[in-house]
Amino acid sequence: MKHSIKARYAIIFVGLMAFVFISTWCVNSWFLERFYTSDKVRILQSAYTEIDQVVAQANESGKGIIEYYKESYDVDFKNEGPVQRMFRIMGEKYNLMMVLIDSTTDEALMSTNGDRQFLKNRVEDYIFGKDMPHASILKRYDNYVIQKTYDSRSDSYYLESWGYFSDNKTIFLISIPLASIRESVSLSNRFLAYVGGVALFLGSIVIFFTTKRVTSPILSLSVLSEKMSNLDFDAKYTGKEEDEIGILGNSMNKLSDRLKDTIGELREANEELQKDIEEKVKIDDMRKDFIANVSHELKTPIALIQGYAEGLMEGMAEDPESRDYYCEVIVDEANKMNKMVRQLLNLTAIEFGNDMLQLDRFDVTELIRGVISSAGILIQHKDISVKFEDQGPIYVHADEFKIEEVITNYLNNALNHVGGDRKIVITAEDNGEEALITVFNTGLNIPEEDLSKLWTKFFKVDKAHTREYGGSGIGLSIVKAIMDSHKKSCGVRNVAEGVEFWFTLNSHRES
Repeated sequence: MKHSIKARYAIIFVGLMAFVFISTWCVNSWFLERFYTSDKVRILQSAYTEIDQVVAQANESGKGIIEYYKESYDVDFKNEGPVQRMFRIMGEKYNLMMVLIDSTTDEALMSTNGDRQFLKNRVEDYIFGKDMPHASILKRYDNYVIQKTYDSRSDSYYLESWGYFSDNKTIFLISIPLASIRESVSLSNRFLAYVGGVALFLGSIVIFFTTKRVTSPILSLSVLSEKMSNLDFDAKYTGKEEDEIGILGNSMNKLSDRLKDTIGELREANEELQKDIEEKVKIDDMRKDFIANVSHELKTPIALIQGYAEGLMEGMAEDPESRDYYCEVIVDEANKMNKMVRQLLNLTAIEFGNDMLQLDRFDVTELIRGVISSAGILIQHKDISVKFEDQGPIYVHADEFKIEEVITNYLNNALNHVGGDRKIVITAEDNGEEALITVFNTGLNIPEEDLSKLWTKFFKVDKAHTREYGGSGIGLSIVKAIMDSHKKSCGVRNVAEGVEFWFTLNSHRES
């Protein structure tokens, strides 16, 4: 990644460590010597103050500092008095070389190891201004000064405090050797560079694994969010952290589940909406087809009724026989229109559930015989052979009136389309659970592509919708609606020498 958090954390950490090391190196190089010198000046100031208090005590006792120093005695400290102890500790702790001279007696006191005569001559030279070495004044007070001096004998620098104490008769020189601070700074910086390099390397390794531990869960969350954006809600955050990242991961898992459920509901709603739209389009198409088919079916009888009625009005049928013929045509066409309207009303009632079923137990074979008997005159008129094959009484549980309408429509359909040997065979079988009723008629097979369309209102295999058979194309639609209301099956199939229609009913034997 070009701008990964891990890389940025590593760069920031390494940069911060490098800044600290470089800053420390610069501070050492530029300010350590000054700080070291300032600290030594503070020691000289403190030493002057403490010794000046002892000088004041000696003056109060009427003695000089040297005599007072010699008379200080304390058996508890192995013959070392408090004044002696103070000078010793001061010399050992701060590496001070001190010489005190009583100007009235010219007696000198050397409190630490060193060349007493050299120090005495040196402070006298300072007092009288003779053979002054190269020195730089750091602090100047009323009775004394603090200066930095170079000693050519030892090739080293010293910080020296010299002058008078507050009694104005005790001369002093306090000297502190200055170590080679520059060499110390160089050594310190070199050591810091070694330690800093190792620390920077080890720190980089630590920060690499630390940031990897921190950024790995974030990377997992990033991958999870990308999968969620691609609508993959099965991916889940599996980290075990209990910190802010863990809380975020659990929140994303909950969000994923909610989005999955919500989008699933939206998909279902969308599918239902799509189905509703398709159903609406289908219904709209059916409505258009229905209007066109009804208009087509009503157009011919209305034209005939209008034509024959106008003929009667114009006196074209003056003799009684012609008038009777004209009236018969008008009545016949009106009956056809009335029948079609009643069929449409019946079909609509069944399809919308307004025509409730009256379920009962009855013998379907007896019902079939009754339908055949009712159509006996039409069967004789058309010279058709109708045969009923049955197994005896078959009791079913259904609406007897509507099943009679189904059988009647099947028989009428067979009578209208019978051909060849002009035979119709009706069968009724019972397998114990269902009764199967079939109506077969000889004649031409129905094209396979039209078999599923036979149940559509006004559909006719005769594309020209001729009036040869007198059917309206609604009967089979009523059959389908009745069987759907019974929640049973019906169908049609091409067989040898003809076509066979069938439907099933629930058997209902006596217990």
